[in-house]
Amino acid sequence: MKKLLCLLVLTPYLVLAQVAESQILTMSELTIKQGHNDQFKAGVKMWKECYEKNSGADSWNLWSRMQGEGNVYVLTGLVKNWAELDKDDPAGEPCRSIVRDMIMPHIEKNVYHLASTMPELSTTNPKPDRTVVWVTYFRVKNSTVFNATIKEIGTAVKAVEGDVRGTWYSFIGGAEQAPDYMVTSSYKDFAEMDVKRDGVWKIMENKHGVKKAEQIRNDFRNSMDTSWSYVYVLNKELSK
Repeated sequence: MKKLLCLLVLTPYLVLAQVAESQILTMSELTIKQGHNDQFKAGVKMWKECYEKNSGADSWNLWSRMQGEGNVYVLTGLVKNWAELDKDDPAGEPCRSIVRDMIMPHIEKNVYHLASTMPELSTTNPKPDRTVVWVTYFRVKNSTVFNATIKEIGTAVKAVEGDVRGTWYSFIGGAEQAPDYMVTSSYKDFAEMDVKRDGVWKIMENKHGVKKAEQIRNDFRNSMDTSWSYVYVLNKELSK
């Protein structure tokens, strides 16, 4: 998978686990050319078959974004540390031409992100069978206040439900308008999204009272420049 991510980043254009220690999440956000969706998926399938044929050991997830303009996929994987990015993946070498000829020609734009997991703020009970994720991104102007508020919110939710609900990530560098943080909430399927639960601010009100909850909410909002969300669906066939 690292080889595929690197190839997608470096090849010239021809036209969501939780762990005890922090790891690095790699994300390649791929915008597909209009009318090229089927060809792109066929190319990724060819890459996967080639990689498995060559006994490739890496794993990855390919997520399809539901909302927004065009067809957008996010290819994700986890590495334990920076040193793992130095390692070669010989199984991917015989498949390089597939990336060049069968995948890259169908990609309009590729944005590569890196983010660190934040296990101290994240769920301790991740479920491996998740197929839908709700991802909320944040661009912040005061990370100290932002982190303090999400920690306080998480503490309240954990006291009521036994665990926090999401997995938090801190972005590593990136463009000026790139997110600083994101949180993912995962679901077994869309039906699970219909389950009704108290919102986090209701939990905060019940635990701390309306006045303090409102203060924390204002601190949270004032620490941010903006936030936005997307829902992503796992493509099991093209993941490994």
